[in-house]
Formats: sequence, structure tokens, C-alpha cells
Amino acid sequence: MSGFIEGVDRDQVALFPDRLEDWIDEDHLVRVVDLFVDQLDLVSLGFTRSAHARTGRPGYHPAILLKLFIYGYLNRIPSSRRLEREAGRNVEVMWLLGRLVPDHKTIADFRRDNGGAIRKTCAQFVELCRRIGALKGDCVAIDGSKFKAVNNRDKNFTKGKIASRLAHLEADVDRYITEMVRIDRQETGEARAEKVAHLAQRYGRLKQEIAKL
Repeated sequence: MSGFIEGVDRDQVALFPDRLEDWIDEDHLVRVVDLFVDQLDLVSLGFTRSAHARTGRPGYHPAILLKLFIYGYLNRIPSSRRLEREAGRNVEVMWLLGRLVPDHKTIADFRRDNGGAIRKTCAQFVELCRRIGALKGDCVAIDGSKFKAVNNRDKNFTKGKIASRLAHLEADVDRYITEMVRIDRQETGEARAEKVAHLAQRYGRLKQEIAKL
């Protein structure tokens, strides 16, 4: 393939940074997510503590799951299973969660149990990012409209406008959660159907082996 851009040899040894910290720029948005959530009073906001597993293993702290959810909302990842996969392969999420990988059921349960608090918190986070310019000119679509991420605080930050924007953002997060519920149900149904088909296939093979006896 001479004359084209070529990838590296898959057998070639590569030296990667030893720390996740080295992979995340100082002004990366995940650092804002991390700092924002760490400053929240999650109890007063209404977040419930993740329950312990039946085996007695401690549950995930709500802050960990909220960080993952905000990341998913910002990057439009409306699926608990996809968020689980991102936690295991996406270096940004690895940094954000400290390499924890919550399973999709834990993520879905967190969404179900904390929907109202998630809506308000995500809306406040996006509005904060607009005020400090953390979204770096990106746009977020809400009700078909686009609002610039970098705003002029001298002109636009009145209480009325902030309240209106927060209401729009909460509605957008609510639609995201609704879509997430729909996709989770669809993926759960597909996984169940695949499991049933697999069991039926195994049962068929077992019957054939028994018939040979």
C-alpha cells in the first residue's frame, strides 16, 4: 500500500503514558464534570445512595454514576449498555470514573431512581458551562433551536432568562432520559430473545444427543 497513509504494525511495542492523567488535557471538559459533581451536595439534591449488592459488595457512590450520566448526556450516548462499554474502553471515562466500570443494570437503576435530580443537575451543569465558556463554542440543540455555548454575561444573564434556559435544558434532559429508557428496554428485549434462542438451540442439540442413545 505504498503511497498511502499507513497504520502502525499491530505487533509493534508501544510506550503509553503510565498515568491516565497524562491523557487528559488540562482544559478538557471531563475535568469540569469531575469538579462540578465533586462540589455538589448530592443528598440535598435528592440523589439516593446506590444500594449494596446482594453479595454484600459495596455499591457505587452516586457521584460516580452522575459523572457517567452527565458524560453520556453531553455526548448523546442514550443507552446504559453503551455507557458500560464506554467506561471500559474510553480513556476519558476511565479518567472520570477512576477506571470503575458500572454494569448497565446499575446505570439503569440509577437513572430510574434519580430521574428528577438528574434533570436538574444536568441542566445546571450545561448552563454553568455556557457561563464560563467551557463548551468552547459548541452548540447544544434544544427544541430545534441552537444556543451558543460562549455567552456574553453582561447582556444575557438575567434571572428570567436563566430560569427559562434551565427549564428548556431540563426538558431536553427529560427527552434524553425518555430515549434512554426506550433504548434500554429495546436492548433488554433483544438480549432476552437472543438468550432464549441460544437456550432453544442447546435444547435441540441435547434432544438429538439423547435420541442417539
